Amino acid sequence: MNTMLATFILISCSVIILINSDRPAECELPSKTGPCRAMFPSFYFNSTTEQCHEFVYGGCDGNGNRFETKDECLRHCVNQTTLTKLLTTCQKNQFRPTQSKTKLILKYPYVAMDTEFPGIVVRPLGEFKTTAEYQYQCLKLNVDFLKIIQLGLTFMDSQGKSPPGVCSYQFNFNFNLTMDMYAQDSIELLQKSGIQFKKHEDEGIDPHLFAELLTTSGIVFMENVTWLSFHAGYDFGYLLKMLTGKLLPDTETDFFDLVKIFFPTIYDVKYLMKSCKNLKGGLEEVAKQLEIERIGPQHQAGSDSLMTGLSFFRMKELFFEDSIDEGKYSGHLYGLGASAFPAGGFGYENDPVNIVENETLYVSF
Repeated sequence: MNTMLATFILISCSVIILINSDRPAECELPSKTGPCRAMFPSFYFNSTTEQCHEFVYGGCDGNGNRFETKDECLRHCVNQTTLTKLLTTCQKNQFRPTQSKTKLILKYPYVAMDTEFPGIVVRPLGEFKTTAEYQYQCLKLNVDFLKIIQLGLTFMDSQGKSPPGVCSYQFNFNFNLTMDMYAQDSIELLQKSGIQFKKHEDEGIDPHLFAELLTTSGIVFMENVTWLSFHAGYDFGYLLKMLTGKLLPDTETDFFDLVKIFFPTIYDVKYLMKSCKNLKGGLEEVAKQLEIERIGPQHQAGSDSLMTGLSFFRMKELFFEDSIDEGKYSGHLYGLGASAFPAGGFGYENDPVNIVENETLYVSF
């Protein structure tokens, strides 16, 4: 393969570096509001959950386990068992292909992927033959209306091992809270996870530029590259919209045809779970059941892509005897496809058109 992998890592707007080191003693202290009655939103590190949580500091007589931002808390207290893992990039990065990254994809052809997007803001009205048809139309409406916020990519080899140094890349795209549509609860969740939307507005990557680079990167259209994901209909929807520069296809069949062209081999961990006894829940819950330690903040695409890749290989070992039937499992996305849901009515056909319910706009076909 002569195509160089376009890499995007010269100057980063923020880099999450997780290294082997002893955790500072102050990170083991409990959160302490103190006796004063001021209200300063702060973060503390919880050594039990291995996460930084928000609390209110009163203004006096606190302790060292108090940080102004979640990112500061994570940088100071998170102690992981691996070396550098995540690198976050913004628009000010200079993008250029390097020959070394060609070797990366040849040796590490498994690409775990996750996106962050601004939630669900519209739902379709009408009659649908199956639940899957309704789910796809809902996906299409929202992906067509909205913009991607983050993309995370993690590279692994066939044994689930990562390259030395950086293995996960997180791309922050241009997003403006005053101009772009979003669901309020989704944005609040992302803000609590440490996403800084001001940086997205000022320094976010242009999706069109990124699409040009990704198209020639050597990781799409390639039969020898395996994409790993979790409940990934929307993830691939946003990628396809970005790569094609067009709205998603009108039908689910055409959508899957397009997925097959750009991503010939994909596995959805959530779909694989249907064959894994007692394995249930979202990505965080599944990872805990599989005893996988998170690296980086939850609900950020770089960290979630890494956890997705690790979960896939752990499941492959524990539930599939290290061999997953490609014909049976590849190409399926959980929640989409004729076999994903039973046929039946959905109760939307009599809803009024153009009403707002629970901050969700319903659109008629």
